Amino acid sequence: MAGSTVMAGGPGTRFRDLHEGAGPFILANAWSVGSAMRLEAMGFAAIGTSSAALAAEYGLPDNQAGRDRVLSHAAALAAATSLPVSADLEDGFGPGPEDCAETIRMAISAGLAGGSIEDFTGDEMRPIHDFDLAGARVAAAAAAAKASGTGFVLTARAENHAWGREDLADTIARLRAFEAVGADVLFAPNLPSMDAVRAVCAAVKRPVNVLMGPTSPDWTLEELRAAGVRRVSLGHAVAKVAEETWTAAAAGVLRNGRFRYRSAVVERLGR
Repeated sequence: MAGSTVMAGGPGTRFRDLHEGAGPFILANAWSVGSAMRLEAMGFAAIGTSSAALAAEYGLPDNQAGRDRVLSHAAALAAATSLPVSADLEDGFGPGPEDCAETIRMAISAGLAGGSIEDFTGDEMRPIHDFDLAGARVAAAAAAAKASGTGFVLTARAENHAWGREDLADTIARLRAFEAVGADVLFAPNLPSMDAVRAVCAAVKRPVNVLMGPTSPDWTLEELRAAGVRRVSLGHAVAKVAEETWTAAAAGVLRNGRFRYRSAVVERLGR
């Protein structure tokens, strides 16, 4: 990564190297130890966590699982696979820069290769942190990552478009500010168009992650590659498909008094 120091031997080194490839690699978001192991066996190169998928496993709203549970879950995935694991660290689990720094230190202690900090406030009425505070939070997280000497890959997220703030200029300004204070990867969920993706990729020098979640446009990997994207994350998309599939199978038992699980799934998926 341009402008980054690669720390040899740390758990983030392999993850960092993946971002140097010619085209985007897929960060496969797992929701359990078993799913992480299966995704590794399928040939994915790295595992991510998903705040939405984890919260759903506990019957909670997104962003309500709490730092200890999030880090314990991520550490379990890291212990179960040989792949680098990057955690969705939500808003850093606190409003201040030191909250974000402490979360990064805890993630590193848990054996993670990377993690993301977003500028979401946790308050849906005022969802985005002020510009200067958002930058200070990322700066503190980046300093903690660098001080560890592990090569931990910090992803900084600008959440405008995830919360109905369709201000691409502000999103790009935030990503540039995050880049300037040391973020390794830049991420703006829910960009509205391929033109917006191209604009983001052209505006920064660090690798850009694009989310291909359950409601994302039908962009192909080749289109994302051509736009300059270096990493594609799946969010809770695969976990959502898994949940809908087992729910359809179980509902078929209640509805029909039969145990034809496969036919229930086929009916649910319209195949």
